[in-house]
Amino acid sequence: MSSNGRDAEDILSESLEFLGGQPVIDDNIIRYGPLVLSLPPKRFQKANTLLADHLFSPALFLAERIERGLLNVGRKTVIELGAGSALPSLLLSTQPDPPSVVVITDYPDNGIMGNLRKNIERNNALVTKGCIVQCESYDWGKDPVKLLELTNSPLPGYDVVILSDLLHFFDSHDVLIASVIMLLTKKKEARVYVGAGKYTHADVCNNFLVKSESVGIRFEEISDEEGEGKWLGTLSVSNLDHEALVLRKNNCRYWVGRWSDLENLP
Repeated sequence: MSSNGRDAEDILSESLEFLGGQPVIDDNIIRYGPLVLSLPPKRFQKANTLLADHLFSPALFLAERIERGLLNVGRKTVIELGAGSALPSLLLSTQPDPPSVVVITDYPDNGIMGNLRKNIERNNALVTKGCIVQCESYDWGKDPVKLLELTNSPLPGYDVVILSDLLHFFDSHDVLIASVIMLLTKKKEARVYVGAGKYTHADVCNNFLVKSESVGIRFEEISDEEGEGKWLGTLSVSNLDHEALVLRKNNCRYWVGRWSDLENLP
């Protein structure tokens, strides 16, 4: 089967190969430091099809960067698409200098959204004062007017858009990019943070990057020279030891996107 037509089973199988046969995290309860997160039950077909019932390496990769203060989100508005368990978003909300608004989204399915709402409620006491956390369903490519109303900002859109392990579904690139274009505020400082597993084929990642460039968002792939081969987070993670976390971190690629036409932006 070509990379264009890969399904959830293909992606899950390849993610296991990159981890040396070790399973991705599919426990019902995941702990990242004080955060307690659940995944949608496997009996929900849509959660299984969209791989929302696993925690893949890119969410852990982004979480480590958040712990290290490498995502510039203080007092900014943040939205995560296809959030799954919402580890990056919820961890951001607990930081000493958190975003002003965090909006967590995923596909409008009762199983997926019900689990997301439980995760938010379960960890609500950990959210830093001054940070507002909200949850909304969103089908990529659709009019995001309801999401845009949540920013309370004079300029429409979010300062930061987070995409964690969303590139593998090749046929969804057009609607995913369209959503980013509609949601990202038209400012020089606006950023898109993208994490992907190396099990997502290079040609699939390149398709997303090229299409994004064609509509005005330029991505730069970031390497972590300081933290290469090391896990620099300090919080405990479920049942994963340091070696397991390093393996998952090294299984990821990471890009930062911004508007390419900066001259005409505030």
